Amino acid sequence: MQKHASIVTAVGLLLTSSAAILATHVTIMPASAHEDHRHFSAGEPGDPKKPARVINIKMFEGSGKMGYEPARIEVRRGEQIRFVLQNEGEEDHEFILATATENRKHAEVMKKNPDMEHDDPNAKRLLPHGNSELLWKFTKRGTFEFACLIPGHYEKGMFGRIIVR
Repeated sequence: MQKHASIVTAVGLLLTSSAAILATHVTIMPASAHEDHRHFSAGEPGDPKKPARVINIKMFEGSGKMGYEPARIEVRRGEQIRFVLQNEGEEDHEFILATATENRKHAEVMKKNPDMEHDDPNAKRLLPHGNSELLWKFTKRGTFEFACLIPGHYEKGMFGRIIVR
């Protein structure tokens, strides 16, 4: 009888442990909705020990529109840029650097997780009147996009282009 009780206890512990592992996995899933953070289509995080050109980016909203100033930037392949981000608005805004396709895909994830915050090498979320910086090295030629993917913001014009020559 004692052997039977030990088996029941062991099975109970196994089920409890499995449930805890599954619960943890489910809890982690929304965070893993981000794209693979080891892969960046627009280049790579910058090196703070190397020189960088500074580009000031203002985020704003008003009159039913949202946007960035400037909304179009040209850089050279291999160039390192220090984006100085300033949210001049009354709402949270983001600066997410990727391809337009990747941003649209991530925007769909954001609709399901609107409170998802970004503080990644290629993405920052700023509080109203907040500021931050993003250091980036553009290693690939092409057209990339920076965007605010908080639901409704992209649709109101909150995106810009970076052309890498």
